[in-house]
Amino acid sequence: MKLSRQFPLNALRVFEATARLKSFTKAGEELGMTQTAVSYQIKLLEDTLGEPLFLRRPRQVALTGVGERLAPKVAEAFDMLAEAVGGIRDQSETTLTIHTTATFASHWLAHHLGTFQFENPGIAVRLETSQSVVDFTRAEGDVAIRSGKGIWPGMKSHFLMKSHFTPMLSPALAQTIGGIQEPADLLKLPIIDPQDDWWPLWFSRAGLPDIDLSKYPASQYGAQYFHAAAAIAGQGVAILRPEFYVDDVTLGRLYQPFDLLASDGSDYWLVYPESRRNSRKIRAFRDFMRKMMPDFRD
Repeated sequence: MKLSRQFPLNALRVFEATARLKSFTKAGEELGMTQTAVSYQIKLLEDTLGEPLFLRRPRQVALTGVGERLAPKVAEAFDMLAEAVGGIRDQSETTLTIHTTATFASHWLAHHLGTFQFENPGIAVRLETSQSVVDFTRAEGDVAIRSGKGIWPGMKSHFLMKSHFTPMLSPALAQTIGGIQEPADLLKLPIIDPQDDWWPLWFSRAGLPDIDLSKYPASQYGAQYFHAAAAIAGQGVAILRPEFYVDDVTLGRLYQPFDLLASDGSDYWLVYPESRRNSRKIRAFRDFMRKMMPDFRD
């Protein structure tokens, strides 16, 4: 018989339990069903097959000849299904796919993922970097590091760190104009990505709300990582998240002329589908981020 969408597969599950336990009552207890519901599913299967499967006796049921032939095949089929599903589950729990930006990946994750994998040797990590927000219903992935307000429908979000920004440049470029003494001095130098919304926010906080950056040549490098690389190369002033470039400042490759920081209200969050909050690998990564991020909040 070729199975169709109308075939009562649930009735087969009930039949397998009843045949194994030799009791409608015990099968119901195992499956969380009433005895009446078990009887209904068995009758449905018998009507579909056109053959009786059980002999109903007082306080006892016994398989008919047809039932005896069917029971081991159904049990084997469910064992195969359980093995297949279990294999997929085991495999899916061994690889953690993280979606994040190139900047966060290179300046934070790359420095800490070795520790995570040392503590969780059974979980391999795959990084997917993009400036776009991943749609977990359309793309493979387990967790994401997102910049935003922390509110995404159907997602569980954990606050990781405050996001703020400030101008940074190479020390050598600063010396070409005798150093940076005040915010207006930055306007004497090339501005990297002058269309970036962060610039007017920072200049406004610096007391220069009416700065017109339209006169500067347009330059859009995409990821902040490339803005920083251009600044290190002396090509101009970039507006960056300073916590990502502490090493570059220490090594003298970048210079932060002002302590003044600005924010657009978008912070960093750990995000994953609410329905997957109990995944073992997601729990492991969430616990790791909680330990590594001092400001982590549930």
